[in-house]
Amino acid sequence: MFDNLTGLGWGLVTFAMVIGIGTVVLFNFGGSVGCESTAYPTWNATQAKCIASDGNVSNTTDPAGTAYTSINYLTGQLGSSGLAGWTPAIIAVSVGVLLLGAFFVGKGCRY
Repeated sequence: MFDNLTGLGWGLVTFAMVIGIGTVVLFNFGGSVGCESTAYPTWNATQAKCIASDGNVSNTTDPAGTAYTSINYLTGQLGSSGLAGWTPAIIAVSVGVLLLGAFFVGKGCRY
């Protein structure tokens, strides 16, 4: 049973890494495709906005265009409103199935 829990743990770690790396990549990629305007050409990653060409960090705007909108939507779907929101349910169901399997196959839980 503990071998199965080890496999489950590695699967959850891999799942979390895919979500984390995907979110970071999409966030940075969204900035590079979003700032297409000549008035706001530079992406500011800390504010997640496009900065004006004069370099004033208080003069910002949201990126425009379908590319940024699509990438922003995908980032949200990887985050807590999407795939990452299912992580507690996946853990609960997996552990529950492992425990039920131990009782049904082994006629009780034996350590």
